[in-house]
Amino acid sequence: MHTAFKTMRTALLTASLLVPAAALARPMTAEDVAKLEAVGAVAVSPDGSRVAYTTSSLPDVTEGEKDGSFTQELKMAYGPDNALSFLPDDISPSGVTFSPDGRMVSFVWAKDDEDRAVWGIPVDGGAQRKLAAVDGTDVRSYAWSPDSGTIYMLTGAEEDDVREDEKDAGFTAIVYEEEFKFNRLFRAAAGREVDTDPVEITVPGYVSAVRIAPDGQTAVIDSAPTPLIDDSYTSKRAHIFDLATGTVRTTIETPGKLGDVEISPDGAQLSMIAGVDMHDPADTTLHLVDTSTGQYRALNAGAAEAAVDAEWLSDGRLASIIHIGADAMLRIYNADGSVAETVDPGDLILTGIQAGGDRVMVWANSPAHPTELYEYTNGAFTRWTNHNTWLSEIDMGTQRTVTYTATDGQEVEGILIEPVGGAPAGGAPTIMMVHGGPEAHYSNGWLTAYSMPGQMAAGEGYAVFHPNYRGSTGYGVDFAKQHQGRYTDPEFRDIVDAKKHLVAEGITDPDRTGITGGSYGGYASAWGATHYSDEYAAAVMFVGISNQTSKFGTGDIPFEMYNVHSRAWPWDDWQKMLEVSPIYYTDRAKTPLLIMHGLEDTRVDPGQSYELYRFVKIRNPDTPLRMVLYPGEGHGNRKAASRYDYNKRMLRWFETYLKTGDRDAAMPDTRPILELGGDDE
Repeated sequence: MHTAFKTMRTALLTASLLVPAAALARPMTAEDVAKLEAVGAVAVSPDGSRVAYTTSSLPDVTEGEKDGSFTQELKMAYGPDNALSFLPDDISPSGVTFSPDGRMVSFVWAKDDEDRAVWGIPVDGGAQRKLAAVDGTDVRSYAWSPDSGTIYMLTGAEEDDVREDEKDAGFTAIVYEEEFKFNRLFRAAAGREVDTDPVEITVPGYVSAVRIAPDGQTAVIDSAPTPLIDDSYTSKRAHIFDLATGTVRTTIETPGKLGDVEISPDGAQLSMIAGVDMHDPADTTLHLVDTSTGQYRALNAGAAEAAVDAEWLSDGRLASIIHIGADAMLRIYNADGSVAETVDPGDLILTGIQAGGDRVMVWANSPAHPTELYEYTNGAFTRWTNHNTWLSEIDMGTQRTVTYTATDGQEVEGILIEPVGGAPAGGAPTIMMVHGGPEAHYSNGWLTAYSMPGQMAAGEGYAVFHPNYRGSTGYGVDFAKQHQGRYTDPEFRDIVDAKKHLVAEGITDPDRTGITGGSYGGYASAWGATHYSDEYAAAVMFVGISNQTSKFGTGDIPFEMYNVHSRAWPWDDWQKMLEVSPIYYTDRAKTPLLIMHGLEDTRVDPGQSYELYRFVKIRNPDTPLRMVLYPGEGHGNRKAASRYDYNKRMLRWFETYLKTGDRDAAMPDTRPILELGGDDE
């Protein structure tokens, strides 16, 4: 996007966030973040007359609600601000869609102690009822036949009675990476009564998605050789599958990662978002596939952008969500792959799209709000939902895109949230909020969450910068590959260069700059607290990497790491791998460091946090250091209490060490809160 246009957009956005002084009520808090709601799944009826969607929220533990993970509420919308709750409060549906005849909204749900099954509720009124199930196993996903007469269910593996008896007798040993459990595919009649004898269809490998073609005779299935996460990244392929014979007609021989796949209305083509080669860090290139031959061609190969989602329209055109750096756009292709139109959504960040009849709906967020539902019509976007109305009470910092030049001349972009009221003379305390992956990117939209200080920090006088450092998506495959074989440099040097730029601009106080992030962002945080300790006054590392050699041996994605990150095995050069590990630099670790990790993390083993903690504690015993572990949590916290706990600890750590600039300050209280739902002081 041209610089002049981006500058104009920033000015408009800044103006849109300004409200009269009398309305500036208060800063955002961790308690506010715990209450946030957002639009989840979206389904448009076949005739476009109605839209089913879910809202996603966590129990409000700040008000004493029982801890738990996300629940979904199903709503039916008929227009802007015109939606009805469509299920009882105790039903949390997933997999929401319409039957092809439009008469039923279907979803997956487990009633009481029953297995997860396919349920439905008539769109014109009536109670929910079970539509299809497989005894003894959960339905994971499902798809309707075009005539609405059959439901295809992807379920878990068949129950192993012998193994269950062994477990009951105390034999609970696990044979690592050998006891694979494959999904199964079943066909059931969809009628007034539940089909008690669904037919199993043999499928190849580990099938993770099924889509039924318009002819009702074939399906497009995503399948990998095994259930290993590594295989899902490196070996998952799309197959044209004959439902009658259980054979694969055609395999789409893509060489890299596979993302969203959709079938055209006439069944002649697929849209496919995939990597361009085995070393492509992410599935960001949009392709068209001939279903009769399996031949595919890229529509945006080499472009400095990322395809995020795609949806076929009823007229045979293909609508796609494209992210270009920190911005988003809607691009519509003709059936032959030529561009029909491109639409700039203004300050909206589009993240997903669904269509039915002549109606096109998108998910979108903005700097002012989390994900909401919008309709696209004739070049304009109309907002349909309005959650979190209390956000009007929040005094928000100005948010804008920043471009700077790195040490080696590469242009790098990021998103800055300024402190409420602007940066003071000498600069504000600044938090570098680093995304994971690194095959991901920040967009100039909503950037506040339990692990992202965002507007919470802005309200307390911090600046928050979100760098799209080398390795990020949204800037093309070449940019994303620049980090390969070069762990930490230029990746994390880009973040230090961002700091220097913000200091020169008068935004950042060089002596009060902190860093945080999860996963690869946790790696950056650990690197900042050790190798770059002189640059950072405080660090918060979440599910991060500290030792690239032991990470390779204890994680679940060794081949993905090799293909798109290291491009070398540890034994190719042990010393090189050690020198890109934060533990190697713990002699420099003077930065107050808070480490947090889920105990059930299989992506980045908790041992990574243990290693860094122990090395720093022994080599620099005077450095403020704390490690917090979350039982039952994996690679990121799911439950409300552990999210709230994380948020409070992160903010308190920065308040103690970053805001003050005092690396020798006394350690904060070990408890996350002193009074549930109240002030933590």
